[in-house]
Amino acid sequence: MTHTHSVEKWPTGFRAYTGHGGLREHGDDISIVASDLPSVSAAVFTRSRFAGPAVLLSRRHAAGGRLRVVVTLAQNANVATGRRGEENAAEVAGRVARIVGVADDEVLIGSTGVIGRPLPMEAIRARLAGPGPFDADPERVARAMMTTDTRPKTCARTVGGARIVGVAKGVGMLEPNMATMLAYLFTDAEVARPELDAALRGAVDATFNCLSVDTDTSTSDTVSLIANGAAGPVDPGEFAAALREVCLDLTKQLARDGEGATKLLRVTVTGARDAAQAKRVAKSVVNSPLVKTAVHGADPNWGRVVMAIGKNVDDTDIEPDKVTVRFGALEVYPAEPGDETLAELVAVMAADEVEIGVSLGLGEGESTVYGCDLSAGYIRINADYTT
Repeated sequence: MTHTHSVEKWPTGFRAYTGHGGLREHGDDISIVASDLPSVSAAVFTRSRFAGPAVLLSRRHAAGGRLRVVVTLAQNANVATGRRGEENAAEVAGRVARIVGVADDEVLIGSTGVIGRPLPMEAIRARLAGPGPFDADPERVARAMMTTDTRPKTCARTVGGARIVGVAKGVGMLEPNMATMLAYLFTDAEVARPELDAALRGAVDATFNCLSVDTDTSTSDTVSLIANGAAGPVDPGEFAAALREVCLDLTKQLARDGEGATKLLRVTVTGARDAAQAKRVAKSVVNSPLVKTAVHGADPNWGRVVMAIGKNVDDTDIEPDKVTVRFGALEVYPAEPGDETLAELVAVMAADEVEIGVSLGLGEGESTVYGCDLSAGYIRINADYTT
């Protein structure tokens, strides 16, 4: 299994297009990735009660397990747009299906951006009436998907004779299940649908569902995996491991690019009663505005961490005298840092990747979650988002 840092091409049998469809003022805002071969697929979606028409339509299409095409509209979520929004999403999927030459229900549609605005269908129709060549590489597709992202997010791994390529977007409204996050995974490995579905759900649970930027769950979250089998069969265990690596890499890229972020924050909880408790406590720490601002200011204020742990009031087995907290490798609770240690702690907190470790002293459960610091930049971005 090898790690590809620069993703220049798709797996065998996939091709892609990007173009400007009037969703934003300048630059590509429509992308299509398609398999030339019949495929098997798996997908997971937001649990938001305000899920958009793109999610509702794609959920129905994904149920068949034979998606071949992903189309993404950037800068407009097409959420809370009523029957008109549903009709527009279905029309876009149908038009893309005819362009590629597949059935409508083999198309997944992602739509991300401002909520409550109808799609500019005249401009989209004009673009889809005459799309250019399908010659876009993964980075170009990832760039066309961006909203407030500052950089495209791609990753690839090889497994046996096959490749897995992932593209993702998302920097705000990030609190899984899943996160404002679109992530698409494509592979030429031959994998049976049950194994494909299990591999995706396992990877998502350990990666994207361990990501949070601001505790807000999006209306549009989608993760899909399409496998066309062009490279032949691979070892299922190796495939699942490679898929998880791709998802983890994308998760870290999403966290690092959180709106206004300057640092990646990683919180690991061990010694929990079970994995669910570990993730719950880790999320309470990574989501705390007080912890996040301390990380931003390189302030080793461990009191904010124990406060965040203590918010889990229903976890009555958590006892302060069993808990330990560390920043990096340095224990801060229950130890009392001296003046010499304080300088070391400030240096740990000033790094561009900060790790906070918590042990609950209860059992074997553990979880690692990912987030970022909270800066004035986050406020500026979101205060002016639609104006």
